[in-house]
Amino acid sequence: MAEEIQKENKMGNMPIPKLLFTMSMPMIVSMLVQALYNVVDSAFVARLNEDALTAVSMAFPVQNLMIAVSVGTGVGINALLSRSLGEKQYEQANLAARNGLFLGIASYLVFAVLGLLGSRQFYLVQTDDPELLFYGTQYVFVVTVFSFGLFLAVISERLLQSTGLTIYNMYTQGLGAVINIILDPILIFGLFGFPRLEVLGAAVATVVGQICGMLLGVFFNLRKNKEININMKGFRPEMSTIKRIYQVGIPSIIMQSIGSVMVFGINKILMMFTSTAVSVFGVYFKLQSFIFMPVFGLNNGMVPIIAYNYGAREKKRIMQTAWLSIGAAVTIMLVGLAGFHVFTAQLLGIFEASPDMLAIGVPALRIISLSFSFAGYNIVAGSIFQALGNGVYSLMVSVARQLLVILPSAFVLAEISGLNAVWWAFPIAEIVAVIMSTILFRRIYRIKIQPLTKETVSA
Repeated sequence: MAEEIQKENKMGNMPIPKLLFTMSMPMIVSMLVQALYNVVDSAFVARLNEDALTAVSMAFPVQNLMIAVSVGTGVGINALLSRSLGEKQYEQANLAARNGLFLGIASYLVFAVLGLLGSRQFYLVQTDDPELLFYGTQYVFVVTVFSFGLFLAVISERLLQSTGLTIYNMYTQGLGAVINIILDPILIFGLFGFPRLEVLGAAVATVVGQICGMLLGVFFNLRKNKEININMKGFRPEMSTIKRIYQVGIPSIIMQSIGSVMVFGINKILMMFTSTAVSVFGVYFKLQSFIFMPVFGLNNGMVPIIAYNYGAREKKRIMQTAWLSIGAAVTIMLVGLAGFHVFTAQLLGIFEASPDMLAIGVPALRIISLSFSFAGYNIVAGSIFQALGNGVYSLMVSVARQLLVILPSAFVLAEISGLNAVWWAFPIAEIVAVIMSTILFRRIYRIKIQPLTKETVSA
């Protein structure tokens, strides 16, 4: 039976262009819906006042850290599970799935405690503005203490993704996003008899959407995912499997967590000028998700294909997937670059931008978006490293880009030339990342991909 399932696995025999399209498209669609809800969420908050938008923008490092831990753990699960299926190690695949669910629950408990104890302190180190403290503390408390939906939804999606069932992720993410979008105006402004909760309402809408997506994801894994068994009865954590998950996952977690450090640092630099600049930076992150989310969806379809075919020792399929993914990602990014330059003022207008916000935001978005030209290649290269078990390469590039280049460059440019110069740190950092990613890609090809045969795989 196991051999029969293996023969039917499309990641080993379907033509790569069709396979990448069928694996990625549901994820791209679902992530575009996610991007829409991110924008709608902030657009409704912006209708309250600019302080509300700034407070939610300042929460980004915390939310990004939770996403980093959940997605990074998921990347580790994904790589181990897909490779195990490619190697026909079905029991190892089941262990990866079960231990992954355990790690999702454990991660949630950590963030719930941090949210209970540290929500107000997080804002106090950034500002003493009473309104920002009030709005921000409410928001961070809810999205951390009730984040179990986020963690288990992401793990459930990665399990479906690892076995090629990405179509169901479109439903889980879509459901969560649609519920969030519906609840946002109702809870923020108190429609249909509900109390007016303002920023607190946005937080409640977010976690309710995540919980709904989680429930549907668990249902799909139990009823539709036939290649793995996630029955937790009698489960005991297995340290060897957890170690293998985190060998890939921890570099990914650190890599994405660095984004939280970077945003926190940039916000501190921007606050030297005006809180409006922080709002602009927050708006940029919401808007750029429309460009980056499709690339992340493409990556989510690509990673199990490469991991599976690495386990199956199919060098040609690995490289065909890699180059096709890079070409698609760069194309998406160039379209995004054009949109950011042509429709800059209109994009900012979605967030009730004041004249002051437009004066800061128009040049900011046009300058930062120049980094899109290089970011697509860097994102795909980093995911290839992770799929092949070399997540540390992604970590090296991310550290260089976001800590060693962006923050120092932004600080120096702010001191020398003022606020508008800060934004140039982003394209500078992506150029450095392109150079590093290319060097490391050539190295991993030489060491891991080029020697592949049907008999041997490098460790």
